[in-house]
Amino acid sequence: MSQVLHQAEILETPILRFAGHTFEPLPSGALFWHAQQTLLVADLHLEKMSSFAARGQMLPPYDSGMTLRRLEGDLRRTGAQRLIALGDSFHRDSGTTTLPPADRARLDNLTAMAEWIWLSGNHDPAPHALGGQCLPQLQLAGLTLAHEPRRDAPGLVAGHLHPAAQILVNGRSTRRPCFVHDNRLMILPAYGASTGSINILSPAFVGLFHWPSLEVTMLGKDRLYPVSPRRLVQG
Repeated sequence: MSQVLHQAEILETPILRFAGHTFEPLPSGALFWHAQQTLLVADLHLEKMSSFAARGQMLPPYDSGMTLRRLEGDLRRTGAQRLIALGDSFHRDSGTTTLPPADRARLDNLTAMAEWIWLSGNHDPAPHALGGQCLPQLQLAGLTLAHEPRRDAPGLVAGHLHPAAQILVNGRSTRRPCFVHDNRLMILPAYGASTGSINILSPAFVGLFHWPSLEVTMLGKDRLYPVSPRRLVQG
């Protein structure tokens, strides 16, 4: 996969310039806003596997711990003073009460490390009593931060759709989660350890972006890869 991406674009780690602001995308799928000392993440989907177990699908319930450890690493790496979770932080509202003790302790430590803002999502619309502040959306420095993307809201940073890009280079293809924006709307990749993804060429994205202005940045294992929209394929 990395070889295919290297063949697609050989560039330095990208900086995303969006709606007059500058961001550093991280290989984890987080977005660091240096000017605001803020880390943005979307779609953690904590306690997803435990929700499956409650319906009789017995899957290893390690996703929450994996996601929280990744988040701790990003907070320490960036030194962010604020974290904003763009909705669907929990796979269901009741997930806020089912975290195993070790994961709840880790989350408590994380919410003590930085100012924490939880935005509501379609999976977890209800406010909760965990550390931090719960809001439906947030206006910050001229941008709107919310869960669901909309075309009619310039300067909107959102999640919800779990974007991924698939490219074809020299007969070989690869598909990875991605950041995608057109300078009016930015959608972050899903951050959670057990989340799926949707190709940005799929019907779910139709009408959201101004295609000539589209910028796509794919996640690799240890770095990020800007790719031309001309290289995108269905899949």
